[in-house]
Amino acid sequence: MNHLGEIISLLVALSWTVTAWFADKASRRVGAMVTNVLRLVMASLFLGVLLWITIGHPYPVYANKDTWIWLGLSALVGYIFGDYCLFNCYVYIGPRFGQLLMTLAPPMAAIAGWLMLGETLSWKSIIAMAITLCGIGISILSRDAGGKHFKLDLPLKGILLGVGAGVGQGVGLVLSKIGMQHYADALPSDAPALMEGMLPFASTMVRAIIGGLGFFLILCLQKDFGKLKNAVKDPTAMKYASIITLFGPAIGVSLSLMAVRYANAGVASTLMALTPVIILAPEVLINKKKIRPKELIGLAVSITGVALFFLL
Repeated sequence: MNHLGEIISLLVALSWTVTAWFADKASRRVGAMVTNVLRLVMASLFLGVLLWITIGHPYPVYANKDTWIWLGLSALVGYIFGDYCLFNCYVYIGPRFGQLLMTLAPPMAAIAGWLMLGETLSWKSIIAMAITLCGIGISILSRDAGGKHFKLDLPLKGILLGVGAGVGQGVGLVLSKIGMQHYADALPSDAPALMEGMLPFASTMVRAIIGGLGFFLILCLQKDFGKLKNAVKDPTAMKYASIITLFGPAIGVSLSLMAVRYANAGVASTLMALTPVIILAPEVLINKKKIRPKELIGLAVSITGVALFFLL
């Protein structure tokens, strides 16, 4: 089938849109911390079942100490820091601007890869970063009444949380790459034939376990465990958490792996980064939000910056 990879990539972006939409609802209902505990526990269970069916082990078999350390660090940065910031930023500035600020993830990943892996940080990447930042600036800044100074159109706390989410996502991705390499090196010669293909899912399970335990520990230290018990008894909260898990680790991750298999990785990555565009539809049609022209221009510029990371 022609363009199968590109179609799957668009489905991934749609899946991330659904995740962002319901993560916003869940965070507003029971809090970002509780939402993350619920979704990571449910994701761990789902991935355990998937691994059991495919390789006969309901856990990340063959993962050695270095694998757990690096993927654990990835979970701390990407989940506990990054997703905490993301889910809270939804509360302050909504999923539309939250996803816009997530376009910072590729620049942050490029910088982290340069610092930690010695990857080349080309002029193309630097230009792409600048374009992405310009697009975000167009969307969230405006001139004051005198026209001499810029001011923020959004709450500063929400913007800082969105920036933190982008940083966490980008740096966490690089840490995941290091952890997955350790995992691949640890595989014995007699590992099941499907194990190499299931490596991303097993690695995601390691991250989900560490992330879930981290959020749970924070809840206990804050003496907010009661909020988790109340959320479990809340059918609406559990419905939201189930949807987030289904369209995140289940459908989203699976389809993203298929996308890069059937399409050029750069094209697939760019199409999967279209979530900030797709999320405009429910924002306008359901939430009745008005989208200003400058926000559309800023979004287009940011997406162009993301595309430059992958297509040139």
